[in-house]
Amino acid sequence: MPRARYKSLVDTFAQAIRSGTMPPGTRLPTHRQLAAEHGLALVTASRVYAELEGMGLVSGEAGRGTFVREISLPPGQGSGQMTVAPGMLDLNFNYPSLPGQADMLRTALRQLALSGDLEALLRYQPHAGRLHERAAFARHLLSRGLRVDAEQVLLVSGAQHGLAVTMMALLKPGDVIAVDALTYSGFKVLAETLHLEIVAIPVTPLGPDLDALHKLCRKRPVRAVYSMPTLHNPLGWVMDMARREQLVSIARQHNLMIIEDAAYAFLAEDAPPPLATLAPERTVYVGGLSKSVATGLRVGFVAAPMEWVKPLERTLMATTWNVPGVMSAIAVAWLEDGTVAQLEAQKRQDAQARQTLAAQVLKGLAYVSHPSSYFLWLPLGEEARADQVAMSLQREGISVSTAEPFAVSAHVPHALRLALGSVALPALREALLTVRKGVAW
Repeated sequence: MPRARYKSLVDTFAQAIRSGTMPPGTRLPTHRQLAAEHGLALVTASRVYAELEGMGLVSGEAGRGTFVREISLPPGQGSGQMTVAPGMLDLNFNYPSLPGQADMLRTALRQLALSGDLEALLRYQPHAGRLHERAAFARHLLSRGLRVDAEQVLLVSGAQHGLAVTMMALLKPGDVIAVDALTYSGFKVLAETLHLEIVAIPVTPLGPDLDALHKLCRKRPVRAVYSMPTLHNPLGWVMDMARREQLVSIARQHNLMIIEDAAYAFLAEDAPPPLATLAPERTVYVGGLSKSVATGLRVGFVAAPMEWVKPLERTLMATTWNVPGVMSAIAVAWLEDGTVAQLEAQKRQDAQARQTLAAQVLKGLAYVSHPSSYFLWLPLGEEARADQVAMSLQREGISVSTAEPFAVSAHVPHALRLALGSVALPALREALLTVRKGVAW
């Protein structure tokens, strides 16, 4: 049996088990039945089941047969959960923090306690945020190359909430959204929850295959395109100006709304202008302070054309009513006194140091990254299986993500996405050394 066909059969079983199509307790065909059904040698059929057992998906019981296991991937490894077991080194999720940030918060809280506006923070706020706060974020966006009026900016409870508000307000169930074949896992969860259909755009080393997007729009009623042009998660690209202009041209030709995710854009210096600058009439720009400041500061922003502001405000009212006033007050104070700019600069340096360390430890491995990003993409060798590698690393006390949460197309590559921003540098070195050994197992 050709190797590609053999791997395809393993993947077909694995997908059916994980999706629940083959629920726990399902009895699989005997080795001889499997061989006969698919025209395999008996040894090859046995190898298929051995790989599935090695992945923790099935178990063989002497005298009874092979059964689907009650499975649960390690937390966060393909499940979309953020919980990591105590003592684990977390290379799964990024929550970058710098020394002294807790003291910054103490100072900010003391200053807030002495402000004359404290009582107002106990009351409901305008759904989109107070106008002076929206103006502060509009000034902040100038540093990203985006000029918008304060009235076009809405405060949200983090970038994920901003994406949710955008999709709830401006799309409807059944709408088709084009996304990169490997994309941010949180967007996939949102689309599934809101019953939106996502279709994959093939990816290249430099960005999405825009010719394929154009062909897709001619075949399907695509309503929107979701893009991360500046520091793509998980592939780390920064789209050049020519590709941005081509994407905007396609969006105008096919009347697409553009959802621009800028969660990691602060890490890329000298990037081309945002898509929202090139196509302000059809782009919703979404970002936040979770990565640049702290994940616990749940304040984000949405910048949109004026005609979309009212539906976005209504959705804000329906979901959170308004961003908590205490949180937005701290965020705006840090924007205005330069704290956010300072932290962004320091985190760019921190991310660069982590990428330099990764380059040293993983030298010789063909991974994909950006020199200022907090993550990297590590394709595995032809013989390796991502689930097996992830489970082996789990036993070594390291949590990583497979490609599954990021994959939109039916084909899920065998790769790991490593988050570099959540552990101290000495621990990161040891974790990456273990990963290097693990991918060779």
